[in-house]
Amino acid sequence: MNPDVRRGIAYGFTSYLLWGCFPLYFRLLQESGAFEVLLYRIVFSGLACLALLAALRSWAEMRAVLRNRRQVRLLGSAAFLIALNWGVYIYAVNSDQVVEAALGYFLNPLITVALGVLVLRERLRVLQWVAVLIGVVAGIVLTVNYGHVPTIALTLALSFGTYGLLKKQVGSNGGVSALAGLSTENLVLAPFAVVGLVVLALNGDSTIGHNPPWQALLLASTGIVTIAPLLLFAAAASRVPLSTMGLLQYLTPVLQFLCGVLVLDEHMPASRWAGFGLVWLALVVLTADSLRAARRQRAQRLAATQVEASVS
Repeated sequence: MNPDVRRGIAYGFTSYLLWGCFPLYFRLLQESGAFEVLLYRIVFSGLACLALLAALRSWAEMRAVLRNRRQVRLLGSAAFLIALNWGVYIYAVNSDQVVEAALGYFLNPLITVALGVLVLRERLRVLQWVAVLIGVVAGIVLTVNYGHVPTIALTLALSFGTYGLLKKQVGSNGGVSALAGLSTENLVLAPFAVVGLVVLALNGDSTIGHNPPWQALLLASTGIVTIAPLLLFAAAASRVPLSTMGLLQYLTPVLQFLCGVLVLDEHMPASRWAGFGLVWLALVVLTADSLRAARRQRAQRLAATQVEASVS
């Protein structure tokens, strides 16, 4: 393994580790409520992006993105999806539903595969169909257990899966860096966030002045907490094979699940364990299929290279 790949794995591991610890971080902001935390997260993420754009002198790239109407339209749509995802996740953490939030990110790979079929008209391999069907059965089991459709989990999985789909379409229209993309998304959301914060302040519902200076510092830190793992992820994705990133991604929901069960003491009845077990089985099948497909592609590339060498 060359040093660049090792460095990429370290970046990827760190990004997923940080995302996995989010329940513990957002629980510290419980006093502010999900809506206010979301608004500050948008504002301070935007300010952090501006600081990085200035430090890296990336204004030319940002201007190029803003001149491309298709990219702005796609990133604008992605912005509202990620805002929905952030808001629902913060609400889940601060309403003692971390385990269901973790379920959403366990379901995300299955949702991504389903979106590929429904939207991109991709054809699934046999094991991918098996994984999706197991996921459907798991959804039925968990719905019976919860007594209702696991709305938080499905909202998180669908919003993030669709967000990823839109980002893929942005990439197909010319590469956009993680920083430029996130900056554009925050630029779209910023006016709504500022108006929301003004309304909260006028109604006397703002909590940024509570427990000075700690509450204000915690709210301000949402910017760094948001962009740091995203930038680490982008650095990893450019260095590490997709199959490796696919395996690393499960670290986040596993850690979130452990936070919910072991640290925050959320109840897990036996029937819910059964539902999660089916989800994990589906992910094992999906991962095994992905690894097998990656090995087959490498073998085909190697064979093609050998044929070219023999011909020349």
